[in-house]
Amino acid sequence: MRLLLVRHGQSPSNVAHLLDTQVPGPALTDVGREQAQALVGLLGDEGIGLVTSSPQTRARQTAAPLAAALGLDVEVVEGLEEIAAGELEMRGDEPAVRAYLGVVGSWLTGDLDVPMPGAADGNAFFARYDAAVERVVARARELGAGVAVATSHGAAIRCWTGVRVRNLSAEYVVATGLLNTGCVALEGEPETGWTATSWMGAALDPERAEAAGAGPAGEPATPSVF
Repeated sequence: MRLLLVRHGQSPSNVAHLLDTQVPGPALTDVGREQAQALVGLLGDEGIGLVTSSPQTRARQTAAPLAAALGLDVEVVEGLEEIAAGELEMRGDEPAVRAYLGVVGSWLTGDLDVPMPGAADGNAFFARYDAAVERVVARARELGAGVAVATSHGAAIRCWTGVRVRNLSAEYVVATGLLNTGCVALEGEPETGWTATSWMGAALDPERAEAAGAGPAGEPATPSVF
């Protein structure tokens, strides 16, 4: 099947560069709502039969215009939430952000036993995100949908795909970044694995994606991954 992982639109904490990972978290900004509406034009012809979202407000609001345009409901799936910041929550200072990204980087390179300060380790993150993806796929199969959307979060999408998707890597997801409402298109199944076919609209080699330093239109990779 085809799974479209979509990062939520801009939130106030994105603008302020804060580690804001709690549930339900903030709503979208005006810009974020415009970005969410733009997904209708970007993804409306993909043949989507299921639209899902993390429980976080910004993700649900991002998914809503697309679902409405397709005559679907947004189905909330537990486990698609952002990587919890724990003791670093709502901090935006450089030491806190470096600590958060350092833990995520450890997970990307295989050290899953490193915990986020005051929160879960990588084993727990991958267990809950794997389970969430499996729930999305199971629901799509139940509906007979060949294409499903999962609206989630920057660090979570990049970390999970950098490890679980066969033609992606830690280097690629870190260097390329994922802008607000950026979409990662995957083909596959939980049982057989996943291949990325595009990242923010840029087609990818099914064997190996090469790391890039900018977004699809020369935009710098976003410093805000939450």
